[in-house]
Order: sequence, then C-alpha cells, then structure tokens
Amino acid sequence: MRPRLVVLAWLLTDLLLFPAGYALAYFVRVGWIFSTDFPFAPYIGVAAAVAPLWLAVLVSTGIFRLTKPQQGLPNLLALLYAGIVGNALFALTYYFLNGLFFSRLLLVEALLLSTILLRAWHLIFERIGRGILARNPPAFPTLIVGVTRESGRLVALLRHTKNPLQPVAILDGKGSPEKEVEGVPVLGKLDKLEDTLRAYGITHLVQCSDIEQSLNLLSACRARGITYVLLPSVLGIVERDERTDSLEGCVVTVVAPPKKSWRSLGIGI
Repeated sequence: MRPRLVVLAWLLTDLLLFPAGYALAYFVRVGWIFSTDFPFAPYIGVAAAVAPLWLAVLVSTGIFRLTKPQQGLPNLLALLYAGIVGNALFALTYYFLNGLFFSRLLLVEALLLSTILLRAWHLIFERIGRGILARNPPAFPTLIVGVTRESGRLVALLRHTKNPLQPVAILDGKGSPEKEVEGVPVLGKLDKLEDTLRAYGITHLVQCSDIEQSLNLLSACRARGITYVLLPSVLGIVERDERTDSLEGCVVTVVAPPKKSWRSLGIGI
C-alpha cells in the first residue's frame, strides 16, 4: 500500500508543480502583478489543461520508478524532454484557444523554471519517499542469497542509501560462519528458502552467489510472485562495465571493450 501512496503523491505533486513553474515564469516576466494586457487566468488555465498530457509523457520515460536514483543525468534529460513537449503543447493550445501569440521569451523561461523546480522537487521527494519505504517494516523486504564481498557491499549500500529494497535476511548455499552482515541476519543455508520467503514476506530476491542454484531460486520466485535479481558477479562480471541491451528483441547483457569508440557515446551495441 505504501508504494502506491508514495507514487500517487509523487504524481499529484508533479501535476501541481508544472503549472506552478509556468505561473512563476509569468510573474518573473511581467512583474509581480496581474497584467491587464496579458491576463493571468487564461494563461494558467492552459498550463493546468496541458499538465496531464505533460505528465503522461514524463511517465513514459520511466522516471517514477521507486528504485531509480534521481540524481543522474538521464533523469534530468527526461525532465527536459517532457518539458519541451509540454512547452510545445502549451504554446499550441494557448494560440488556438486565444487567437494570439505572446512572448517567446516567456516560453523559454517557463520551460527552464518548470524544469528546475521539478528537478529540485524530485531530489527532495526521493529522500522523503525512500525514508517512508525503508521504514521498518520495509515496503520491499529483500532476501540476499550468498555471503560474499560483493553481497556485503550491496547490503551496506542499500541500507546506507535507504533504498526501497531493504535486505531483511541472508541465506548462503554452502553455509557461512557469519551470523550477520551489516546488521542483516544470516539465517543459514538454502534449505530454509521457503520458510524465509514466507516468514519475511519477501518481495525481492537478489542472488549474489551459487550460480548452480539459479533455476531453483528463479522457480521459487516465480511461484510466489517475487522479483528475482541477479548480481553480475555471479557470472564472473566484476568490473561494473556491463549493461543491459536488446538484441532483436531479446534482452542481453553487454560488456563493451575498454577503449574509445562509438560505444562510449552510447552508439552501437
């Protein structure tokens, strides 16, 4: 229930902040008054009407995924892309409804201010949302399989960043003398898998070792509707230079050669 409420609050606040950015651009442009030459009511009415279409474009970019960090350049580009589309829709709608055009500089200011406002809010909301979702009991209790150096780093990172996927238990295929890792209890071997999935209400399973158990773990996840995640180190990929791509519609993992090429620009496979 918590994830749905967080996403709903996120969508609604973005829906309000889009016309708020346009209102701020209006007052920056004409002064902190309601101009009689350029009425505020039709202007903000068009911004509010366009906001749902803008939000639909933004949703299509995948920016509202709860586990996706908001600090990266891709998220800023997603906001800018949706902002440009929303800006164009706003200009066309205003022109056809009011039969006149206004300052093109105002359009640019509205685009920039709304994008900056939303970018700042997304960074703030990420902290708020993660705090709500990671609060005990976590919204997405996660099982870690394997006690390794990589799994230890992953557990520490998830807990430190308050990622929505919060580790609550660890199992190890061969058994581990460790009793806990970064405060997360090590419960034993994989013979306790079914009991652990049921007792902790696991929603995500991250496999960090024991490649020979992949099919068993995947089958258990499918049977219970659990999201299965495979750490690249299980396959021997430890340089963190892998990426997911599509090959004729098939999802593949790609490790590009460490040299300057078109691939460094994101061109080619």
